[in-house]
Amino acid sequence: MYDKIRVFSGNSNPNLAQKICDVLGVPLGNARVKTFSDGEVMVEICENVRGRDVYVVQSTCAPTNNNLMELLVMTDALKRASAATITAVIPYYGYARQDRKAAPRTPISAKLVADLVTTAGVDRVVTIDLHAAQIQGFFNIPVDNLYAAPVILNHLKERFTGQDIVMVTPDAGGTERARGFAKRLECPMALIDKRRTGPNVAEVMHLIGDVKGKIAIILDDMIDTAGTLTQAAGALKQNGAAAIYAAATHGVLSGPAIDRINGSVIEEVLLTDTIPLGAHAERTSKIKVLSVAPLLGEAIRRIHEDESVSSLFV
Repeated sequence: MYDKIRVFSGNSNPNLAQKICDVLGVPLGNARVKTFSDGEVMVEICENVRGRDVYVVQSTCAPTNNNLMELLVMTDALKRASAATITAVIPYYGYARQDRKAAPRTPISAKLVADLVTTAGVDRVVTIDLHAAQIQGFFNIPVDNLYAAPVILNHLKERFTGQDIVMVTPDAGGTERARGFAKRLECPMALIDKRRTGPNVAEVMHLIGDVKGKIAIILDDMIDTAGTLTQAAGALKQNGAAAIYAAATHGVLSGPAIDRINGSVIEEVLLTDTIPLGAHAERTSKIKVLSVAPLLGEAIRRIHEDESVSSLFV
C-alpha cells in the first residue's frame, strides 16, 4: 500500500524508527551510517530511493552535534539519490532552548539549526512538543509540531481512574500545558513558583494550589538534569501530597538526573521514547516509557495521503 514510502534512521532512534515502520507496515530503509576515526560522518543509502517519499527519523539528542550531522549528511545523500521528497522526523529537536537572545552577544541556535536542516534539502519537518512553539517560524518549510499529550493522557486515565489527583506545573511557563491536562482529566491543577539562579539551577519558592492528601502529577515538556523536578517533588511532599508522580515528553536526563530521581520522593517518572534511555536510566525502576510510534506513524500516513494532520495536534 505504501510502496512509495521509505523510512530511514540515523543512530539516535533506530528502535523508534522500526516501531514506526511496524505501524505503517513497511520495512526499515537500508542505510549505512558510520563515523570515521577522525569523527567525520559517512552515510551510504543502500537501496533505490528515486521518486520515493523519504522519512528520516532522527532525534538531535546527545551526542547532539553528531546526531545533527548524521541527519544533514543523510538528507544530502537522499537528495543526491533523487528522492522525491524528504521529511525529517525529529522527535526531539535539539538546541530548542536557545530560541532567543537571552543575553547580549549570544546566538539563536534554534534558528541556525533550522537553516541547516532546510539548506541540506529537507522539504518538511515533523517534530513533537517543541520547547518553544515559535520555532516553527524559524523554518521556511512546513513544520508539523505534534503533541505527545494523547499518549500520556491515555496512560494517566487508565492508571489513575477514580483517584484524587492534581496536575502540577513546575513553572509558570507550563501553565497552559497543565491546564489542558487537568481539563481532560477533570482534576484541579497547582503551580510551583520557582526562581532560577543560573543555568540548570532552580530554587523552589512556594506552591500555589491545594495538593494535601492528593496524588500529585508533575507535568513538563522535558526533564534534563531533574533539578527542577526533584525540588518540585520535595515542595509537594512538604505541602502534604499523598504520592508524587511525574510525566514529560522528552527524557534528556543529563548529568546527575538519574541519581536525583532515584534519591527523590517521586514514585514514577513517565517519559516517551522521543529520546532513547541511556544504560543508567534503563536500570532504574522509577522510569516508565511510552512509545510515540503510533502517533508518528499516523502523521506519516496522513502526510503521504494528503490528509489533514491538524487533528493530531489536540
